[in-house]
Amino acid sequence: MKKNIKIFNLFSTHNDNKPIGYKNKKNFKLLLYCFLFVATLGFIFNANAQSSQNNINLSNSYNNDKMEINSKNFMSSFNRLFSVTGIYSFIFEKKQITEQIDDNNFEIYNVTGWQKFIMIIIGLVLIYLGAVKNFEPLLLLPIAFGTILVNTPIAGIGEPPHGFLYIIFNAGIKNELFPLIIFMGIGALTDFGPLIANPKLALLGAAAQFGIFGSLLGAISLNLIPGISFSLKDACAISIIGGADGPTSIYVASKLAPNLLGSIAVAAYSYMALVPLIQPPIMRLLTTKSERLIKMENIREVSKVEKIIFPLIILLLCILFIPSATPLLGALTFGNFLKEVGIVERLSRTMQNELLNIVTIFLGLGVGMQMSAHKFLQGRSLGILAIGLIAFILGTAGGVLFAKFINIFSKKKINPLIGSAGVSAVPMAARVSNKLGLEEDPSNFLLMHAMGPNVAGVIGSAIAAGVMIALFG
Repeated sequence: MKKNIKIFNLFSTHNDNKPIGYKNKKNFKLLLYCFLFVATLGFIFNANAQSSQNNINLSNSYNNDKMEINSKNFMSSFNRLFSVTGIYSFIFEKKQITEQIDDNNFEIYNVTGWQKFIMIIIGLVLIYLGAVKNFEPLLLLPIAFGTILVNTPIAGIGEPPHGFLYIIFNAGIKNELFPLIIFMGIGALTDFGPLIANPKLALLGAAAQFGIFGSLLGAISLNLIPGISFSLKDACAISIIGGADGPTSIYVASKLAPNLLGSIAVAAYSYMALVPLIQPPIMRLLTTKSERLIKMENIREVSKVEKIIFPLIILLLCILFIPSATPLLGALTFGNFLKEVGIVERLSRTMQNELLNIVTIFLGLGVGMQMSAHKFLQGRSLGILAIGLIAFILGTAGGVLFAKFINIFSKKKINPLIGSAGVSAVPMAARVSNKLGLEEDPSNFLLMHAMGPNVAGVIGSAIAAGVMIALFG
């Protein structure tokens, strides 16, 4: 009896010898409920076990019949999984892509997976040039990533209607918005002082536009190649590449040759980004060491009034004589006027920094989107790239040679290195001129001198674009 009382005492909250049933009815009820709950669970599990045993006995023969089918299903699932990988697409993908050029015309492209893989390799090369070699990374890195993303199989990053690169391209490049915003930012960053102080430097900017006319002739001559056909409008749109002016190239292509917009944008911005790679060999080839050592006189100080009036004069002359160039030059002079007038510094800083940086990101990705395999790896696109390269070389050479020509008649010598800055790649071309001058003489700073023809080149290419749009648009 004592032993039993001790067992009850294990569940008691008191130290006396009375059972729990007499002293704590609540604890006893709780114990009873726990017992019933455990018994119920045991009953359920036992019933399920009996049912499972019966099912096993009934389905043994069925499972034996299904084992071979399950094996086939596994292989089918594996193949289906493999078929949606990038590896499979790069090896086996072949498809046709139809794109609308305008309301009445369509183009059909054949594209394979290995072509996309080649384009991804090209994108990685561009990343290397931008990140490692420091060739204009602000432009080259967004273009490179756009190239890789648009050629990623299956993801549809550049495909309508929801691919985000497709949306970026249509929202800002195809409708000409991004180029005009870029021109505002360039205007807000530009100092026209060197050009105002030495107006004859504008001639170097004009001479560098020789590349535009060279590429115009080159585009027309490509019609001699079977399978390649360019109209006069197409040739005009391609020719702007010779000025190394990406925003202007996009603007003109959207007006005259929308079907070539992607290839033209890629060529223009690629050569703008590769200015530090392309120009120096040409500049060294066409100049002697003594010419590269020429030190130019310090430019005079330009008054604030002159800097404020200059963009207004450019805008009014454009409106009077070449109104078709007003969107480009209007955006450029608007940005510059806000910078020089000095009373809206917040707006000017926004154009120079946040706005310009954001649009540069989207513009680079949008241009990279046009480097899809079915557009880029075509004879016509490769021809445009070749024309652009030749035109860029001609533009660089034209500026350098014209500077040498001026030196024949001028007492105040011009360093021919700044002639290459006449192309419209602002401020990359001016920095290249300055860098080569410092390599020859560490005390020979040419940057401010080179900015004169550089900004003149921007104005010159915009004027050339306006003339072409007026004649053929």
